[in-house]
This record gives sequence, C-alpha cells and structure tokens, in this order.
Amino acid sequence: MGQLMNFFTPLHKRTARKYLDRMVDDKVACMLKAKEYEFDYWDGDRRFGYGGYKYDGRWQPVAEQIIDTYGLKPDAKILDVGCGKAHLIYEIQQMLPKAELVGFDISRHGMATAPEPIRPKLMRHRAQDKYPWSDKHFDLVLSLGCLHNLRIHELQSALGEIQRVGKQGYVMLESYRNEQELFNLQCWALTAEAFFDSEAWVWLYRHFGYTGDYEFIYFE
Repeated sequence: MGQLMNFFTPLHKRTARKYLDRMVDDKVACMLKAKEYEFDYWDGDRRFGYGGYKYDGRWQPVAEQIIDTYGLKPDAKILDVGCGKAHLIYEIQQMLPKAELVGFDISRHGMATAPEPIRPKLMRHRAQDKYPWSDKHFDLVLSLGCLHNLRIHELQSALGEIQRVGKQGYVMLESYRNEQELFNLQCWALTAEAFFDSEAWVWLYRHFGYTGDYEFIYFE
C-alpha cells in the first residue's frame, strides 16, 4: 500500500462552503442536474456544482509537487483519470513539454473548455471501463475527485485499471473522519455515490489490490 499524500488539501481548504444552504436548496433536483456533468455542473449556478470553474493558476504548485515526488522525467507518461477541465495536466505540460500526457473524462463540456494547448491530449472515456493501454504503460496514473462518484463494483474496476496501466498511482477523493464531517459531506456532495470514512477507503484499496498513493479531502 502506498502513502497518504497532501497535494490537494491546501487548495480544498481555501474554499468556504455553506453546507446547510446546499442541503435545503431542492437538493435532489440539483443532484440530478449535476450528474449530467455538463455546463451546469462546471459553469452554471453554484447550486449545481462549481459555479464557474475558471483557471487561476492554482494547480501550478500541485503539479510541481507531483513531478518532484514521483521523479517524473521530461519524457514521462502520465494519465489523468476523470481529468475534468484538465488544469493539472495542463500545468504538468508546461513543465514537461515532451511528456506523453493523456486525460479522460465523461464530460464533453469539461474537456471542451480545458486550456486549449491540452485539448488534443484529452478523450472521452469512463473511469470504470477497461483502459486502452498495455500493462504499466504510464509512469504515473492520477485521479483527483473522481472515484467517489462510482458505485462499489465500478470502484473495483477503476482501481484495477489504474493499478494495471500505471507504474505509480495517486488517487484523491472525498471522505470523513467523524460524524460532523460525514454530515457536511452529505450536505455538500452532489455527485458522490460512495460515502466511506478514511479507514474504510484504505481497506477497499487493499481489498481491490490498489498499491498506489492516496489522499482524502474532508469537509470540516
């Protein structure tokens, strides 16, 4: 089993959230709209998701940390599973312009509004489906904020494919450590299908044979 990392948590903590406001704002209808993963989820009203997902350079230090931590060379091969607007691998591309970068997502709007230089490296694919690459093709497989949106059998498939095609892995998702964080997560989450505390996630990783690194974000 890999290590618990702290790449994304500082960014997550910069955002203030009104948990109860979201819970009482016709949440079921908002969940259904969010799970389309298109314009409303990314760039529509905040009640449906991000409320406008514009790039402001915040991913640059995360990219630097990841490159340094995993010793990624100029010709590294990197896959981002559930890349969304691909801001992370866009920043990696700026630092490693000769790297083989691939990102995939189910959101047409997300990928269509990614930074233009990274768009040719993006493709539409589901995290739980078999990946079209050979074993250990990538030096690193990333997945940030995606896998908690899968059901348990889909998690097994996705983690198995991440493990198969990557020499190293890093997965970040939503979790909780106590009842208050569980309540906040349940109020805030629009698309999550899997709600597990951090100990249960680690158990699942081991059970499904995932040996890469991981990180959890909490709603404090």
